[in-house]
Amino acid sequence: MKRVLVVFTGGTIGSRRQQKSIHVAQDGAYAILEEYKQLADCRNDIILDTAQPLNILSENLTPHDWHALATAIHAVETSQYDGILVTHGSDTLAYTAAMMSYLFADISIPLVFTASNYPIADERSNGIRNFSHSLDFIAEASLPGVFVVYENDQGVADVYLGTQITQCESFTDQFGSPYNIVYGRMLERRFEWQQHERNPRPESLSPQQQPFQWTPESLKLESDIVYIKPYPGLKYSYYAFGESKPRAVLHDLHHSGTACAVEQEPYSLLRFMERCRAAGVDLYICPVKDASAAMYSSSVALIEAGAIIIEKMSMEAALTKLMLAYSLYTDLMDVKQFMLHTPVYYEQGDKAIENGKTAE
Repeated sequence: MKRVLVVFTGGTIGSRRQQKSIHVAQDGAYAILEEYKQLADCRNDIILDTAQPLNILSENLTPHDWHALATAIHAVETSQYDGILVTHGSDTLAYTAAMMSYLFADISIPLVFTASNYPIADERSNGIRNFSHSLDFIAEASLPGVFVVYENDQGVADVYLGTQITQCESFTDQFGSPYNIVYGRMLERRFEWQQHERNPRPESLSPQQQPFQWTPESLKLESDIVYIKPYPGLKYSYYAFGESKPRAVLHDLHHSGTACAVEQEPYSLLRFMERCRAAGVDLYICPVKDASAAMYSSSVALIEAGAIIIEKMSMEAALTKLMLAYSLYTDLMDVKQFMLHTPVYYEQGDKAIENGKTAE
């Protein structure tokens, strides 16, 4: 008999519809257990324990809530469980999965996140199926590490590494991943790994050696990071640093690794970088597939002007790692070493090979 701890945090999967609004309900999270027990293929070989450190819609999540969730998971005696299943809202799931991947890279049992596209009472909901697939993954795959299990629009449950999932699409309710590579899929209740150079072999997975130590008392998650997404007409003059300023700026890029590099204000990222430098604010650009490949002149100009490149990492993984980096270190060289050259949990894909986790 296996034992799994189900950690409820709220979100759509723990919500109920009330007239035209969807709200987290105190009993909404536990309703999924009752629904699951009614399934014909409900697993009778798993004992489910429960905990509920949070009960919020995930769009309202802050680093304070991450701290509460991390504290709850940190307190679990993992030797007593075969896995931990966290139910979470889909809006910020990709960020939470990445952050918890860094904090629990050394976990010895599967830590699985899942969500729902609609409240479970809605006939369109995939919540019960996602919950069921997650339990199957824990029971059948038994892989250590942090994962997300979520059904795609073809009715197949995709399995993602925690740092290899990107935000859910607004119009399709579908999650993505860098290069459209998922870690694997649940087929006929069993896990099938997807072979790819970015995916470590399942048999090679083991608790990762943490490059940093933390306790609930020492953990501080830096939220003084500003994220900027480029678009035609973005005026950097609106980002004025006064007495209150961020530690760093993470600047997203267009798909070809570019952003506006004209000289004239107020549209110039180059001029904005000068203002950041003068204010002591570090500026990073991401995502960049390969900085060694041929790049557009605008990208070269940004690099030559001093932008710090984050390669082969999704924006979600980069943003959460920056929050952690500026919580751990004060010196920029230490931050850059951690961000760019210290793989924690497969956030740079093929960087896993440097940790001895080759996919070949």
